[in-house]
Amino acid sequence: MNKRQNDPEKAEINSLVDTALCEDDRRFFQSLNEFIDEEKKYLQCPDEGADELRYIIYRSVFNKVIGRAAAYRRLLLAIKAEYDDTIRELKRREDEAAAASSGSHLQCLLSCQRQAAQITDRISVLQSQTAELQEEVRRQKSTTQSRLVPGLTVAQCEDPEFLQVLLEDLQTQREVLLERKSQCVPVEVQSEHKSELQKAEHHRDHLRARNHRLMTRFKRLKFVWDHLMSWEETGQKVPLENLLGSTIQNIQMISSESLQNQDMDEDFCCIDAELSEHEEPTGVDESKLLSDHLDRFLELFEAAQYEAAALHAARSPGGVLRNSDTMEMFEGVHGPPASTPPALLFFWALLVTVATGNRVSGDVSLQGVSCALQHGDMQLITHAVTQNKLTFTEKLGDTLSEHAQKNPGAADLCLALATMIYEGCRIHQKTALSMCRRGLIHSAAEFMKQQLSAEECMWVLSSSPSLSLLQLLTVSQRGQAAVLSVGGACASMLADPQQHRLALQLLDGFMSRGPDVLVDVILEDSSSSVDVWDQVACLCSDLKRDDLSQAVRSVLLDQNGTGVRSPDLEGARLTEDIFL
Repeated sequence: MNKRQNDPEKAEINSLVDTALCEDDRRFFQSLNEFIDEEKKYLQCPDEGADELRYIIYRSVFNKVIGRAAAYRRLLLAIKAEYDDTIRELKRREDEAAAASSGSHLQCLLSCQRQAAQITDRISVLQSQTAELQEEVRRQKSTTQSRLVPGLTVAQCEDPEFLQVLLEDLQTQREVLLERKSQCVPVEVQSEHKSELQKAEHHRDHLRARNHRLMTRFKRLKFVWDHLMSWEETGQKVPLENLLGSTIQNIQMISSESLQNQDMDEDFCCIDAELSEHEEPTGVDESKLLSDHLDRFLELFEAAQYEAAALHAARSPGGVLRNSDTMEMFEGVHGPPASTPPALLFFWALLVTVATGNRVSGDVSLQGVSCALQHGDMQLITHAVTQNKLTFTEKLGDTLSEHAQKNPGAADLCLALATMIYEGCRIHQKTALSMCRRGLIHSAAEFMKQQLSAEECMWVLSSSPSLSLLQLLTVSQRGQAAVLSVGGACASMLADPQQHRLALQLLDGFMSRGPDVLVDVILEDSSSSVDVWDQVACLCSDLKRDDLSQAVRSVLLDQNGTGVRSPDLEGARLTEDIFL
């Protein structure tokens, strides 16, 4: 039924059938409808839209209707002819439209192909131009880089005034280098001078040994001469043979014992001392040696041979180069990449060459440690401190402590070294502080009980707050009174905004252990008066800790007129306080 409603022609036939046709005509039209449905299904005609197959089916059906309706044949043929003409006209128009559309598509395709060819040609042109421009850019870059001065920016290279100043500076440096070059000699001459110097030193040693032998012989002969003169003055009482024999025997005995006996006559002591003692040159020789040493140091330093220069400076006569000025010279230069800094080389050389029992000066020690910390050489610092090769100062310990706070990875080692330095300087407060920062709370507490006063202990607590340390310092052990009184410590810390939490934690700890613990603490605190504990209660109230304030005041009120117990082994000291 739905299919009949979709076709207008079929609906019109059905309406005619329903109006005034006989039963045969109805069966005829029903057969036509079945024929239409079967043909459309067989030919797979679409349900909607114009289609040539549907036109053929309905033309065939219309022919059957014309053949059956003889009375209306002429009219129906006319209608059919008009219908066919209309269909042919519509088909012709469709063909023309299709031909026109095909032609426009062909023209559009040809136009697109022409445009594609033009675009391809344009792309090739642009690619060639791009290649030329890239080549020009590379050429310009190479030209610009060749014109750039190393170490300067492009803006500086294009600034005439800056370049003029730089040119003058470079010319000045060139003149200095040329002047220095004029004072230099070839390497061959230097080798010849070294060879001559070695020969001269060998000759000097030979002459010095000969001079020692001659001096010894002279002093022995002088000793014999003095005895002969004395023999003549005394009237020649002893035979000359006996005198000479005894004199020679005395010379031999004195020569063998002179090194062990330091209280002998000066002349004989000098005989063997000069033969074994290495004396540094004095007078003109010392000045010349010092001048040569300085010249050699400057030569090595200017040649950037920093390791050799550092060792040369560390071995300078009289330690004239073992000072902070020389360290600053090494700090002002830089070695090759990935090499040890020159200042660190000089510090290492000082430590290697320092004599046993001696130490590097305080200023140089501080500079060397700061340099080693800057470059992370903790091994060198550890060696210097543990081997007592540095002069320990408070500032040196502070430097290590500050580095420990900034670098947690090296904190423990730095604090351990700082502790050794503070102990060497006998700065007990900072020694204890370093121990606390290392976490050695019990060791620090024992040390503070032996070495620090109550005020110094409070300073350590303010610098390194620790509840464990406060508990250890306020508890008496083994019959010894506590370093800090609980009341005094709490009163002082509650008044400090940065430490009142620690005091509150201490009081909370007493309260958490039971109501009688706080009572025992207050009664056993013989160093704190009732006024001190009353101040503690007031401060707790100000800090909105009314529970602690009421607890302390209740203990004080309960003990009205009674004594305060003392843990002193010798006896109980009673303090009578009356609350009004």
